[in-house]
Amino acid sequence: MITQAPRGVEDWYGERMHKRAWVEKQARELARTYNMTEIITPIFEHTVLFQRGVGETTDVVQKEMYTFEDKGGRSITLKPEGTAGAMRAYLERNMYANPAPTKLYYVTQAFRYEKPQSGRLRQHHQFGVEFVGSRSPLAEVEVISLAAALIKKLGLKDVKLHINSIGCPNCKKDYNDALLSYLRKHEDALCPTCRERMQKNPMRVIDCKVPECKEIVKDAPRTIDYLDEECKNHFEELQHLLTELGVPFEVDTGIVRGLDYYTKTVFEFVNSDGFTLCGGGRYDGLIHEIDEKQDIPSVGFGMGIERILYFLEKEGVEVPAMETPDLYVGILGAEAKAKAYKLVNEIRSHGLIVETDYMDRSVKAQMKYANKIGAKKVVIIGADELSKGAANVKDMATGEQTEVALTELPGLF
Repeated sequence: MITQAPRGVEDWYGERMHKRAWVEKQARELARTYNMTEIITPIFEHTVLFQRGVGETTDVVQKEMYTFEDKGGRSITLKPEGTAGAMRAYLERNMYANPAPTKLYYVTQAFRYEKPQSGRLRQHHQFGVEFVGSRSPLAEVEVISLAAALIKKLGLKDVKLHINSIGCPNCKKDYNDALLSYLRKHEDALCPTCRERMQKNPMRVIDCKVPECKEIVKDAPRTIDYLDEECKNHFEELQHLLTELGVPFEVDTGIVRGLDYYTKTVFEFVNSDGFTLCGGGRYDGLIHEIDEKQDIPSVGFGMGIERILYFLEKEGVEVPAMETPDLYVGILGAEAKAKAYKLVNEIRSHGLIVETDYMDRSVKAQMKYANKIGAKKVVIIGADELSKGAANVKDMATGEQTEVALTELPGLF
């Protein structure tokens, strides 16, 4: 039906749009204090970017991408996440020529074909951060502390940081061998998807949500036990830095992340019900996957805006109320319309929210309307008020009326 949106998308307006805008404002303001600059990348990219960057064995690439062929015969994909596009832009725009690190943030749309659920839609929005150029654990601490600060700023309390290390490619080889050996002993009990995953990318089985598979992987080998010396030292330093910073965390060896580009540190902020608010980590190999001539380390996270709103509602966090008009300018008589409307725009030029009558309502109806939209003050402008340059202003909260010169109306607020 043309009067019904496709499943898994949402129209944003009214109170919910106000809450979303407030969340995005908090995120942008906080990112600015970390000296991060905003980046906007296209909604669609060449499909190969996600195949190489996100990973061909991931659910995102195999099942969840919106991919189509354009009129030029090119395979195009609506972006399922923000990182790959940001890294493509980093390379294409030669940002690596600037002194390291490069610190970027974005608020972007993302598209995934998956079953719509609370806090997750087929077209959704993400606040994400990319910290490019540093191999130090301090880079992870920077983005984790930003995420923690945003969660606190939003007023959320039932959220805890979980961290893990999945090692580097050297660690992963030994780990994958051990994991595959374990999974083969339980292969018949795994779901069909995991039986396929274990051959291509056994670590993905750890991330399966099927109860039977979750039960099997409870006793599977863990990445943290296969870290080489460098990765082990990196993870220990990260924990030391977080402890010194006063950021509470829990080592959770079940976190592996669903995207292939992660290395070493992976982290999630989750609530007591096990819902994930934010996921991220280090992905030192991503830029090299996109451009083999480059080898630049990166770390970052993505936080779903819809998921934030779900958490806010679940915890009963009060978001500041929508702004209502500072002043309603009523119009009395056709001869006063042009000059009254000119006055409306003059007052608006002072940054005030001003509403007026567009429906030719009676004065009584205009007063009722002003009350309904929550106007703080009301003034009625007719020929008499214009001739003497003054009018009575009513305070809608107290009912008090005061005569004010029309030129002094902006000074009331």
